[in-house]
Amino acid sequence: MTQHLVFLLLGLGNGAVFGALALAIVLTYRSSGVLNFGSGAIALYIAYVYAFLREGRFLLPIPGLPNTIDFGQPLGMWPALILSLLFGALIGLVLYVVVFRPLRTAPPVARAVAALGLSLLVTGLLAERLGTDAVAVAPIFPVEMWRSGDLFVSSDRVYFAITILTVAIVLMLAFRFTKFGLSTRASAETERGAYLSGISPDRIAAYNWMLSSAVAGLAGILIAPIVPLVPVAYTLFIVPALAAAIVARFEYVVWAVVAGLAIGALQSEAQYLSSAHQSLPASGLPELIPLAIILLVLVVRARSLPARGAIILQTLGRAPRPTRVVSTTIVMTAVSGLALVLLDDRWRNGLITSFIMGIIALSIVIVTGYAGQVSLAQLTIAGAGGFLLAPISDTLNIPFPFAPILAALAAMVLGVVIGLPALRVRGLTVAVVTLALAFAVEAFWFRNIDFVGTSGVTVDSPDLFGLDLGIGAGADYPRIRFGLMCLAVLVAVAVCVAQLRRSQLGAQMLAVRANERSAAAAGVSVTRVKILAFAIAAFVAGLGGSLLAYQQQTISETSFSAMSGLFLFATVYLAGVTSVSGGLLAGVTATNGLFFIFVDETFSAGGWYPVVASVLLVLTVILNPEGIVGPAHALIAKRAQVVVDRSPIGASASFDDSETIEHVTVDVEAATELELRNVSVRYGGVVAVDDVSLSVPRGSIFGLIGPNGAGKTTLIDAMSGFAPHTGEVVLAGSAIAGLAPHQRIRVGFGRTFQAIELYEDLSVLENVKVGLTASGHGPESRGVQTRSAAERTEAVFRLLGLNSVRERPAGELSQGQRQLVSIARALAGHPRVLLLDEPAGGLDTAESTWLGERLRRIRDSGVTIIVVDHDMGLMLNLCDHIAVLNFGQVIASGTPAEIRVDPRVAEAYLGSHTEKAATV
Repeated sequence: MTQHLVFLLLGLGNGAVFGALALAIVLTYRSSGVLNFGSGAIALYIAYVYAFLREGRFLLPIPGLPNTIDFGQPLGMWPALILSLLFGALIGLVLYVVVFRPLRTAPPVARAVAALGLSLLVTGLLAERLGTDAVAVAPIFPVEMWRSGDLFVSSDRVYFAITILTVAIVLMLAFRFTKFGLSTRASAETERGAYLSGISPDRIAAYNWMLSSAVAGLAGILIAPIVPLVPVAYTLFIVPALAAAIVARFEYVVWAVVAGLAIGALQSEAQYLSSAHQSLPASGLPELIPLAIILLVLVVRARSLPARGAIILQTLGRAPRPTRVVSTTIVMTAVSGLALVLLDDRWRNGLITSFIMGIIALSIVIVTGYAGQVSLAQLTIAGAGGFLLAPISDTLNIPFPFAPILAALAAMVLGVVIGLPALRVRGLTVAVVTLALAFAVEAFWFRNIDFVGTSGVTVDSPDLFGLDLGIGAGADYPRIRFGLMCLAVLVAVAVCVAQLRRSQLGAQMLAVRANERSAAAAGVSVTRVKILAFAIAAFVAGLGGSLLAYQQQTISETSFSAMSGLFLFATVYLAGVTSVSGGLLAGVTATNGLFFIFVDETFSAGGWYPVVASVLLVLTVILNPEGIVGPAHALIAKRAQVVVDRSPIGASASFDDSETIEHVTVDVEAATELELRNVSVRYGGVVAVDDVSLSVPRGSIFGLIGPNGAGKTTLIDAMSGFAPHTGEVVLAGSAIAGLAPHQRIRVGFGRTFQAIELYEDLSVLENVKVGLTASGHGPESRGVQTRSAAERTEAVFRLLGLNSVRERPAGELSQGQRQLVSIARALAGHPRVLLLDEPAGGLDTAESTWLGERLRRIRDSGVTIIVVDHDMGLMLNLCDHIAVLNFGQVIASGTPAEIRVDPRVAEAYLGSHTEKAATV
């Protein structure tokens, strides 16, 4: 037991730096919404600054300038420490003003990628300018060995832990009891509200960036005497620091430090257990600790990063729909094949590397660019395929091409496992999980001599029907036939990814990327789409990893390290993460790819390549979030652009009386389509909907009205499964209370939202086609004259007058057109009951009247409509029956004529509008 305590205490040093970095991450995220992957790099740089100040020099790692400026004499500890922290604060201010202030309206993933780029930039600069040799730093705290019986601990680690914990307590008190702390909390809650209160979120964020960078710098300085300065090692601290920040919910600074200390202690204990017990793996146990903690907090407790009230104006970028796939494929394949023949030696090998890395890059396009799940583990998944290829080929004696396919299928299993947390959490939390898993797999598998020999894993050359397809050796290296094989796989993958974007599944992925709630309301199973995205992307990455293994013949962890995976993700984002062309360009520009060879041969600057790429990445995120290929796509789209229809909504609609969505013959008087029985919705102690019971006749328009906050939208959320509720929801005689939102859509609901929530990057037609997934309940069960999905879509477009804008991106439409598209999307699933939340929002009187006519025609097709709207003229003239809600209860129900004269309605809602409404 004493030995265990010793190692737990030995971990306080690393734990303190984890806690300090977690503290810096919390400060940055709370104030500016940036998940700062660069905190470790900032700590590294400030630690170097301190080390050189102690020698009388100032570090200036800028290309073209001297590495250091000589002061003439060394500085003492306190002057060097104070100057370093002030410089760290200045660095934080510069980073915010130059990089993150321009990204304040960008999506969180863009800001995180910019932080990732800065981390890679600082690490690359220091490694290139100063080398990778460790730099020793004189002790800051007294170094004594404290003993108590058999228990001993180094005093500097205890002092370090106490110092960081004290800093956290001071900051906690400052945030709780000072005006600055109050302003920071207000800005994190809602930036708009902060502006209205006279608070500048911009200034608050700048101050917090200065503070967080100084804290990160303090961590780097204090750990430097314990862990000698090495560029790469410090950047790895970010994973356990993120785990500690997650435990602290990215809010509580003291808990962040406590969690960091605990993680450091547990990692030290895990390292001891690995060395003490031969039955345990030789490496990887310490790296599993952060992963286990992250999964415990995020998955078991289903905790995501706390939402901030930021003003988000930009998106991840358009995912253009590929056109001319066949002609483009033929031309590019011919050019690539010709290049294989003409190039030789290093150039040909660089082209082959570009082919392989392009395949792995396309896996990132699928999972991130299409599905919106930020996976930083795709190169790790590729490594799994590569490392499994050898035993599949040698031990199981499975020949080519079945061996790489099986390896890719095994990698797909790992990809699904990685994707499972995305079912409970979303956004940047998925990135945190995948990053932690990448580091854990690298340490536990790729660097573990129990699984991988010290010399790596040897992979036999592929052969098919006696033809050696290997890359060759000596003068025969690299063979053209191996390059042609890689090109064939790349072409097949690229065509499949292009077709995926054009397919229904691709539209569903983009819908999930844009808005998971809206996708579920269109009948999309968000869970299914996410799992398929991870599975398909992992299979593609596994194929790329197998080809990389064939190319290298002997593979090791260096080819698939987590840091290399981060750089590959950055490269794909730089090229264009949302398109096939971006993935292919990423392969060309990847490390050791064709462009890398060109730069190295032309400028002899291969070592600077990651630095230049990191600078370009940051600039791209700021200036062109769609990547290098973005302007080309924008130009193509502009040339193909048609004139936007600015006419009033529905101006091109067909008014042929025979035009309906489906012809239904039902007895309206004899059937009840929807029944609510004692439905209640509670949020904590607040009752939003209180014991509501309603009966909605089939083929009617049923209105829900009431003052703001009456519970109308919440009741619709309960019907469609977006709000947890008690009581029963019965659709066409079947209780559906236990069904998820997308399942309720599929059995007969259609849903629009007050905020409309279209998929801005998709065309109008693609938006509507997403709703086709909801047609699983089948019209046959209602005696409907069936139509194909295409026919139903065309009928909806004619009915709502959307033909003229069908190919336009939804983000370019007017407010009225957007309203119609949301209704069209809900109708495409052929619902029994259409739930409309404020469909007349943003429409003028003439447009509202036209919309009312269209809704009546939809009702006449047999679709029951439940509508919420504040346009009383529309509601009283449109609805067959109206229920009035107030404080979550039904206070009146009846025909519009009865509602007009009901005194309870006048008192609760209509007020002075009663007389006006009665004249409508």
